[in-house]
Parts: sequence; C-alpha cells; structure tokens
Amino acid sequence: MNIIAFSDIHTDLHAIEKFRSQAESADLLIGAGDYCNMRRGLQPVIDAIASIGTPAVLVHGNAENDTELNEAAAPYDHLHTLHGSTITISNITILGLGGAVPETPFGDWSVDYSEKHAWDLLSPCPYADILVTHSPPKGHCDKDSAGKHLGSKSVLKWTKKHQPRFVLCGHIHASWQNWSDIGPTRVMNLGPMATKIEL
Repeated sequence: MNIIAFSDIHTDLHAIEKFRSQAESADLLIGAGDYCNMRRGLQPVIDAIASIGTPAVLVHGNAENDTELNEAAAPYDHLHTLHGSTITISNITILGLGGAVPETPFGDWSVDYSEKHAWDLLSPCPYADILVTHSPPKGHCDKDSAGKHLGSKSVLKWTKKHQPRFVLCGHIHASWQNWSDIGPTRVMNLGPMATKIEL
C-alpha cells in the first residue's frame, strides 16, 4: 500500500496543491490533525483533501474538535475520521487519536485531552499497524524550539505495549519531518508536506 501522510495544514491550501499529484496516485491519505487555525477555516481544507479523490483517514488536532471534523468530512464517503477508534483498509488496521495530549497553554480554543482520557481511548485497542495521533509520544519527535519534550506519555505507553509498525503524528512544529524508533516502531512527525510510506 502506498500511503501519503501529512499534518498541520493550518488552512494552507497551497500545501495541499504541492502534494496533490503524489496524493492522487496514492492508495491512501492519512491526516494527523490541525487542518484549520483556532477552530476556523476547516471546511475548505477538508473539501480540498476530498477533491484529491483518494481515500483518506483523518484525526482531529487541537485546532478542530472531533465533531467539527466529522461534520466537515460527512459529505464525502471516501473520508474516514477516527478518534479512539480503528478502521481496517486492505488488511492494514489504523487506530486514531485526535487532540493535544497533554493539555496545552493555548487557551479555550485548543482541543486538549488529559493523559488519562487519552489512555482510556487507546487502551481498549489491542493492536494496530498504524497509530495516527496528533500528539507525538513523549520523548520522540516532540521537541519544541526550546528543546523541551512535549509529547504524550499515554501514546508512548500504548506504543511500547503494542508495537505498531508506525506512529504518525504532528502538533510540534519544531519537530516536523523528524523520525525516531521505539523498538520496531517508526515514529514520524509529519508536517504539512507529503511523507510517503510503503506497507
């Protein structure tokens, strides 16, 4: 399976156009959240992703919530949203977790979850080939510009326990396009550019 993955579009439709040709020839798109800015401008981005025509699996970031993403994607049968849930496509199981974990200092607009809430959503799933989460696992692809690790302990715990093939994330802009390994698992902080994955 040829996958094109990305995160943190933040209403930049030009970013989508830059990887459109790659996305059109892919088997699956994966989006790891933050399609808009501070809960505004979501629908045009989802419309642009849908217009590519390739099936897509999307999780929300902290710039939009799960209800907003579900509503924006609802008109499109080939867009699938996940939050504490899985989907299996061509024998590849994908688990999704949206939002910022742990909580951010950004204010009321930010869609944040506690580590406990994240674990409650993740723990019922015994395995996935790919974990798509907006927040990186703690200590992996999660350094901000000051070098502080801002990732999720719950995502790290689930990853160590269940060893998916990939963890695809975003959220921490200073770590875009970084990768790290947790045992057999490859962690990739995507950013708003095409990351190609072959499974």
